[in-house]
Amino acid sequence: MTAEHPHHRKARPFNSPLECGLRVLFVLTAAHGSRADLQRLIAYDYLLVHSGDVMGGPVSLHPSVPFRGTELLVKRDVISAGLDEMFSRELLQKTFDASGILYCATELTAAFIALLKTDYATSLRERADWVIKKFGEMQDEELSRFMTNNVGRWGAEFDRLTAVNDLEL
Repeated sequence: MTAEHPHHRKARPFNSPLECGLRVLFVLTAAHGSRADLQRLIAYDYLLVHSGDVMGGPVSLHPSVPFRGTELLVKRDVISAGLDEMFSRELLQKTFDASGILYCATELTAAFIALLKTDYATSLRERADWVIKKFGEMQDEELSRFMTNNVGRWGAEFDRLTAVNDLEL
């Protein structure tokens, strides 16, 4: 019996702090110097990968999974850790004011993002631009209300499909 290396058990390539941090860099770059707090970045990250959940939005980057709206509740720590990773590599700026901690892209952020040339990076760039155009001007309360009013619907279509399949006709 061989002991499993502890790092192998914890590997999370999907929605890891690194991946979430990188996605946030795309959004902050698209925001052209605007600052955002953690709560706004959590909403932006959800909207970035599940853009198809928004009427008229581009096709989602990630698959539609049941109860995906709950991601908003569990991503806080992962995105926060991702932001810390990006900050430790000087890929974003962190400022403090009366409202709390705010994050912002720097010249290094844009330069780094420009180096990423994969199809996925191109898709992230396009959706980050869409997120900022659609939601960037919203006040925090308005964005929060939008997310709250819709989170229960996102992923609920799987419940309806399961209920229909369980019907005995």
